[in-house]
Amino acid sequence: MRIISLFAGAGGFDLGFQNSGFDVVWANEFDKTIWETYEKNHKDSFLEKRSILDIQENDLPKNIVGIIGGPPCQSWSLAGEMRGINDSRGQLFFEYLRILKTISPKFFVVENVKGIVSKAHLNEFNNILKLFDEAGYNNFTSILNAFDYGIPQTRERVFIVGFRKDLKINFKFPQKDKNHKLLKDILNLSKAKKFDKNNLDDNNHEYLESSFSSIFMSRNRIRSFDEPSFTIQAGGRQIPLHPESSKMRKIEQDKWEFENAENVRRFSVRECARIQTFPDNFKFYYKDINNGYKMVGNAVPPLLAQKLAEQIKIAIKTNLSSGESGNINLLTVMEKECNLFSFCNL
Repeated sequence: MRIISLFAGAGGFDLGFQNSGFDVVWANEFDKTIWETYEKNHKDSFLEKRSILDIQENDLPKNIVGIIGGPPCQSWSLAGEMRGINDSRGQLFFEYLRILKTISPKFFVVENVKGIVSKAHLNEFNNILKLFDEAGYNNFTSILNAFDYGIPQTRERVFIVGFRKDLKINFKFPQKDKNHKLLKDILNLSKAKKFDKNNLDDNNHEYLESSFSSIFMSRNRIRSFDEPSFTIQAGGRQIPLHPESSKMRKIEQDKWEFENAENVRRFSVRECARIQTFPDNFKFYYKDINNGYKMVGNAVPPLLAQKLAEQIKIAIKTNLSSGESGNINLLTVMEKECNLFSFCNL
C-alpha cells in the first residue's frame, strides 16, 4: 500500500510503516541538515526538498492509500511560547489538511506533543479535528506513551488516526505490551567518545560535552539501568544523562546539583537512537552533533510507528463498521488521560 510522509524528518515514522509492509513512495522535508540522512536510509522513497507551502497537486504521486506525518510541535509545547495556531509553524496543520483533501487517501496519521491538548490549546485542537471531520474523515485520537509499546522511554504523544467516512472503519489503537523494555536492555555498547567534528564516529556513538543550563538543572535528569529513559528530546543540551553518571540531588525547588560533577555525560546519539528503537544500521549524517540529536529526538519511535501501522492495516483489511463517528469528546477524555497543567516535554 502506497503512502506519503509529510514533515518526514529522519524518517522514524516512515521506517515503522515500511516495516509493517507499507510503501513510502514520497516524502517531504524542508530542513536541509536532514536530507542526507533521509535519502541514505530510505533509498526507495523520493524526497521532495522544499517547503510544504510550495507543494502543489502535480507534485504529489498518484494512487496513495495514506498520509503520515507530524507537523512541527514547538508551537504547542508547554515548554515553548505556547503560540499554537498563531505561530507559523502551528499553521502548518492547515497545509497537512490541504494535501489531505487534494489526495483524499483512505487514512491519515498525525503525531504531536501532549501540549496540543493542554487547557491552553484544547479549543484549537478540537477545531483541527472539526476540519478533518469536514474534510470527510472520522478521527480516532489518543495519547500514547511509548513505554507501553516496547520502547525503553517514557514519551507521551498525541496521535490522530483518520479514516475516510465512506469506509466506515472503527479503529482501535494497539494494545499495550505486558513486558516493558528498560535501559539495561539496550545500553550494551562500547565506551562512547566525545564529539569531535574532525573525527566523527561511524556509528554515531558520540556525545555532546557542554555546560548545563539552569532549566536542565531544575530537575533530576538521570534514571538507572532498571528504569526507562526520560523523553529523548531534540536539543543536545536537553538530552538525558547516562545511568553511570553521577547522581543528582535536590538543593531547593527547581534546583538540583551533581554529587560528582566530574562524572557526568549525556547519552550518545547512538544511545538515543537505540532508546528511540532505530536499528544500528540506520546511520545519522551530520557535521554538528546537535543536528544528530535533533533528528533522533524529533522522530516517532519506529517500533511505535510499526505497531500503529499494523493496526491500521488490520482496520483497512477487515473494514469493520461501527455505524457511527469515531470522533472523541476530547474535552472530557483528555482531561482524564493527562494532567493539563503538567510540564510537557518537547
